[in-house]
Amino acid sequence: MKYFTGQQLRQWGRQLFRSLSGAVTFYTSIPLPASWGMEFRGIARWAPIIGLLIGGILVILDTLLQQLGMPALTRSVAVVVSWLALTGGLHLDGVIDTADGLAVQDPQRRLDVMADSATGAFGAMAACTLLLLKTAALSDIGAYRWAALMGAAAWGRWGQVVAIAFYPYLKPTGKGAFHKPWIRIPQDILLGLFAVLSLSLVPVLLDPTNTWLSLTMALGGCAIALLTGGWFHRQLGGHTGDTYGAVVEWTEALFLCLLTLILN
Repeated sequence: MKYFTGQQLRQWGRQLFRSLSGAVTFYTSIPLPASWGMEFRGIARWAPIIGLLIGGILVILDTLLQQLGMPALTRSVAVVVSWLALTGGLHLDGVIDTADGLAVQDPQRRLDVMADSATGAFGAMAACTLLLLKTAALSDIGAYRWAALMGAAAWGRWGQVVAIAFYPYLKPTGKGAFHKPWIRIPQDILLGLFAVLSLSLVPVLLDPTNTWLSLTMALGGCAIALLTGGWFHRQLGGHTGDTYGAVVEWTEALFLCLLTLILN
């Protein structure tokens, strides 16, 4: 049996902390001190955990606004806007660029269009559609809004990890290229899956009558995350940093829409 010294454990702890700090810095707009020495290699493995963090912050905001008496629709708008602010628009930008690229009939030109920073008509329509879906779905969800918010943010980012792991990256460079060489299969996929499935169990542990909610969160969320990444791969033959972001956003929106069937 291999034993670790105290120094080795401290070094491992520092590496873990730097990696998590790097993930928070990359995936959110939460400011962290530069003196913490972030490590960005392999941060994709933490994406579902970051999703739970983002969802948790949104749950706190949603609860505070509810206590202040804010109506459900206005509260949902505030939460979706805060959701966008927490990510700095990182993933929504991918939605816009991906939609503009897919609108091009010539497959050879799609990546060039996606790389263009200008927002086209199809990108603007996709962004508006997605934000409206999130807002409308969230406003229709009454009970267990905390589960919906945390589940959506976590499943979206788990879908991103799956896309990084299993599908080819279509460009030699780009904002998502550095993730691929550092992804570990199956460890990184199982880490996020365990975290999100654990969340899905909470409703039924709180109340045994919530079996359908837990099953929907687990099976429905997993299916949406997998199918969304697979759909973009089928359209483009692989993924880019933009489609990684699109996977996150569309999985979140579709997951919220699915939960309206149970929680309205």
